[in-house]
Amino acid sequence: MFFPEFTLHTVDLPSGKIRLRHGGSGPPILLLHGNPQSHAMWHKVAPPLAEHFTVICPDLRGYGGSHKPGPTADHAPYAKRAMAQELVDLMAHLGHDRFRLAGHDRGARVAHRLAIDHPDRVARLALLDIVPTLEHFERADMKFGLGYYHWFWFAQPHPFPEDLIHAAPETWFHAHTNREPKGRDFFHPEALADYLEAARSRETTIGMCEDYRAAATIDLEHDRASRAAGQTITVPTLVLWGSKGKIGKWYDPMAIWADYCAGPLSGGEITSGHYLAEEAPTAVLGKFDRFF
Repeated sequence: MFFPEFTLHTVDLPSGKIRLRHGGSGPPILLLHGNPQSHAMWHKVAPPLAEHFTVICPDLRGYGGSHKPGPTADHAPYAKRAMAQELVDLMAHLGHDRFRLAGHDRGARVAHRLAIDHPDRVARLALLDIVPTLEHFERADMKFGLGYYHWFWFAQPHPFPEDLIHAAPETWFHAHTNREPKGRDFFHPEALADYLEAARSRETTIGMCEDYRAAATIDLEHDRASRAAGQTITVPTLVLWGSKGKIGKWYDPMAIWADYCAGPLSGGEITSGHYLAEEAPTAVLGKFDRFF
């Protein structure tokens, strides 16, 4: 089954509508998805977690069924600071002032900023298949430029990348998610349908590209200011990455994250590609069970 015993609904916040699934009981845990996906990416991980936790899986703004601010000159609506604040507001709306937090890909970047800006709200933090945005850009070389070329393409001025993606959204989606070759049956049919429905929406394409434009502009300003001020992650942090992906090949993730974490740091690789929670859910759950 797909998210058994979970409820799908939409929450109205002052900033906009957020679609989410929630289920389970116990201490709250917030799961944030990556690009170009939605909360559906957690369908193999969330139900087992719900045996011990209250699990909340939202769509980030700009993605899935959540609200999608339009393009702006400064990309501020998609700054990870703004996205993190919205999730703090969401959790407060749901009655959770302090929670465990896990994010994958873009969701992990939002989670990183949330832990910096709102350390009193986060009990424990898990980051899947990323190093900090600053490290990507400041260490950028030919391997990064070719392997993560979309970071630069999506960040081009509106509407150039949106026009190209929207011309063939399904072709684009399958090519974009094929960084480690996979069959068309890799994603669960219901998850894939959700991803493709969003990909066909021009509003989602705009939101996705604004997310990456923010990463290359306003997010770097915020990250450099945090670094200059000596702000680090103060809560226990778990870092995971896929052994078949790029992160472990390009970087020493634990050494990098050690510079960003003042609290206890643990982690390691999972035998998986980039989509850890869908390719290796048992391994991810094993790490989560021990950590959370």
